Amino acid sequence: MLQREMMSSPFLASYGVIVLDDIQERSIATDVLLGLLKGVLLARPELKLVINTPPLLLSKLSAHYGDVPLVEVPSRRPVEVVHLSGAPEAALESVLRLILEIHHSGEKGDIVVFLACEQDIEKAYETVCREGCHPDADHGELVVVPLYPREKCALFKPNDETERSCPAPQRRVVLTASPGEALIGSSSVRFVIDVGVERRKVYNPRIRASSWVRQPISQSQAEARKQILSSSSGKLFCLYSEEFASKDMRPLKPAEVQAANLTSMVLFMKRIAIAGLGHCDLLNRPAPESLMQALEDLDYLAALDNDGNLSEFGIIMSEFPLDPQLSKSILASCEFDCVDEMLTIAAMVTAPSCFSHLPRGAEEAALTCWKTFLHPEGDHFTLINVYKAYQDAALSSASEHCVEKWCHERFLNCAALRMAGAIRAELVDIVRRIELPYAEPAFGSQENTLNIKKALLSGFFMQIARDVDGSGNYLMLTHKQVAQLHPLSSYSLSRKTPEWVLFHKFSICENNYIRITSETSPELFVQLAPQYYFSNLPPSESKDILQQAMDRLAPVPATKGEQTPCEKCPETTEQRCALQ
Repeated sequence: MLQREMMSSPFLASYGVIVLDDIQERSIATDVLLGLLKGVLLARPELKLVINTPPLLLSKLSAHYGDVPLVEVPSRRPVEVVHLSGAPEAALESVLRLILEIHHSGEKGDIVVFLACEQDIEKAYETVCREGCHPDADHGELVVVPLYPREKCALFKPNDETERSCPAPQRRVVLTASPGEALIGSSSVRFVIDVGVERRKVYNPRIRASSWVRQPISQSQAEARKQILSSSSGKLFCLYSEEFASKDMRPLKPAEVQAANLTSMVLFMKRIAIAGLGHCDLLNRPAPESLMQALEDLDYLAALDNDGNLSEFGIIMSEFPLDPQLSKSILASCEFDCVDEMLTIAAMVTAPSCFSHLPRGAEEAALTCWKTFLHPEGDHFTLINVYKAYQDAALSSASEHCVEKWCHERFLNCAALRMAGAIRAELVDIVRRIELPYAEPAFGSQENTLNIKKALLSGFFMQIARDVDGSGNYLMLTHKQVAQLHPLSSYSLSRKTPEWVLFHKFSICENNYIRITSETSPELFVQLAPQYYFSNLPPSESKDILQQAMDRLAPVPATKGEQTPCEKCPETTEQRCALQ
């Protein structure tokens, strides 16, 4: 939010003090602010910048900002650290055994467990619920709280009324992963269990895809987990040896700017240069290959002019706090009269997933509920169905509790849908502020369905895949990665396998899945993708099929010198060029 404010007020004249917290997470937004604010401080010496940082980052920040005052806040209470040696393969078993030992020891206090990833949270949640949630008179009940930090919301919230009425004592067990350290602030926590590894997402600019790698956490992350207990004496159980901590753990967490897609960052930096603050001295230099890929993608999206500066189209795209591809799709939807539907899609894919994790023992019931929202044209249309149903429930409900009950009965994530509503409202405000045309919603008509696909393709033409063998093995158009449809995709649930799909997400992991997919066609692709993008595609069977579609759609001179438009593609060449 502060970054976006700098687009119109680069020197932040309305602020006297700025506090930056959670520096150790090294997110792109934080690193960019650290670089930009260094320039702002030179222009406004009266501005105060307070940075909350772990000790291991002090030397790097001091070299960046120069001689600045330092205030050290020591731990208020001693923390007992216990290092345990255990093979990583047995991490979940060790965690369960340790939780039960703590619970049966009689010592009071809640437990926080740091696991490697969301999948481990799910497994641990099932295991702890199965093994430890049987209340007894001596030790009481374990209340298990799965906290998914990347989803920015807890999927389980203990009921305080139930706790007060429960005769047996209760102990919370919070299961989380990195970067959940900043989300734990309860003084009731007395025990922290740390497995010492995490699953990080690393972006590969060559194939425009991310992969998940499991690696040790940093020493600064380990220290942050210890600091959770600084307000109350407790014990930190490290499921790794001291030798592992000193030899395998790096001092600092790698900067996201060196391992992420930089397209959004580059678009912002181009915009901030227009605002008058052109220099950004980053703590770590981004990889040149990632920067080149970001510039190339912005060029494909028509966000840059021939000199590499933001085009008028790029300036409008930068107004939206979204991935540039989504911004491009919203602008294209103005031409195709489907802005209302495209804003809903943008909000739903930006918010956390509205489909809760499949509940243990109720998988069939959840899938039956979700199938009522399926749309035959794909996941983007299914998300519109879900949001419209949620909005109808919210309008007809007497209270927020009724809405939550409606979501719970349909196994939908109410917090995620609420966030999607807030995002959509913000996007509507932006559309009105910059006076983009806003057509009346027409969701459900055949023309509207085609227009939504055109708007999506205008932004996501780089994310197309084709089923090469008729059995659901999708080959990416830009590289040789093969993936399958996600098991919860509308096509997987309806057992339909379209040949060509547009997808929103793809990451390389144990199961290569493409997520949020909708059917498309070669004819639509060659109509809406820039010609110079198509020319740069590597040779393949898929490219040959697209070339054949392009040849079929090529205008043929009529007898009187006129061109005969294709019935499938009513737009003219001039309109396509204006869009691109």
